[in-house]
Amino acid sequence: MNYLASPKRYQNMEYRRCGNSGLKLPAVSLGLWHNFGNIDILENSRNILRLAFDSGITHFDLANNYGPPPGSAEENFGRIFKEDFKCYRDELVISSKAGWGMWDGPYGDWGSKKYLVASLDQSLKRMGLDYVDIFYHHRPDPETPLEETMGALDLIVRQGKALYIGISSYSAEETTKALKILNDLGTPCLIHQPRYSMFDRWVEDGLLDVLGGNGVGCIPFSPLAQGLLTNKYLKGIPEGSRAAAHRGNGAIEEDQITDAKIEKVKKLNEIAKKRGQNLAQMALSWILKDKRITSVLIGVSKPEQVTDSLKCIDNTTFSDEEINKINSILNN
Repeated sequence: MNYLASPKRYQNMEYRRCGNSGLKLPAVSLGLWHNFGNIDILENSRNILRLAFDSGITHFDLANNYGPPPGSAEENFGRIFKEDFKCYRDELVISSKAGWGMWDGPYGDWGSKKYLVASLDQSLKRMGLDYVDIFYHHRPDPETPLEETMGALDLIVRQGKALYIGISSYSAEETTKALKILNDLGTPCLIHQPRYSMFDRWVEDGLLDVLGGNGVGCIPFSPLAQGLLTNKYLKGIPEGSRAAAHRGNGAIEEDQITDAKIEKVKKLNEIAKKRGQNLAQMALSWILKDKRITSVLIGVSKPEQVTDSLKCIDNTTFSDEEINKINSILNN
């Protein structure tokens, strides 16, 4: 039977305008970094995507190297898209990226025009798309001139292969330079995708100010510190977790789960309980409390985790007392 999306899919989702653009994104977006590669079960991936869309998540975020192996997340998404989502293409925002190692030789990594254009062509073929809505440069390249990398993004938009462009993991200083080049070219940067969580707050040291001041959206990844900011690790590393399994797809490593962090997680969990949330919901809400944030990316391994995560939208307001308590825990 063909998939029919829920007619009520937009009723309970909050949509936020992306910077100064005309594009709105759901407050919660689905990242396909984990659980969509060839080591995963395709039917589970399909069920996750269906439930996400039925819940109002209109934005699916990929990259050329997501898997494992690299490229397999886009291939699997392409299979599901063809069978389930093709008729809903105009209701979806689909993004991809290039900037990490993808193929051997001198042209399959970093930020040259050669690499970015070729990589997007490959991504479009894997996903069965004519264009992506957002195409990112995935990380800064210390050797390629920034003018070349940003010029490639501008070219991709002018070629009709992407509607908007973004950058990921650029510092505040690098972002400022990139924004000026793009503005001068006439293709403004839509959005920045940085790593951001309660345990990783580097974006607060200038980047969010740059984005807010320039009307650029922000969509953090790893908001749960790759699972650490959930109930999963309150009693150590559970058997069968991604950390224990060493799956090789960028999942959290055991040495990142320290006793000190576990103690902080336990204290944060007590605050979450008082808010009527679980820890993961509070961690997502904590990011969404900042109006400069357009959306937050979640990665899930089960459909029910989509439903659980979306409850973060119900309460994104924090009292001064809660903020002070959270900061005290994190800063100790």
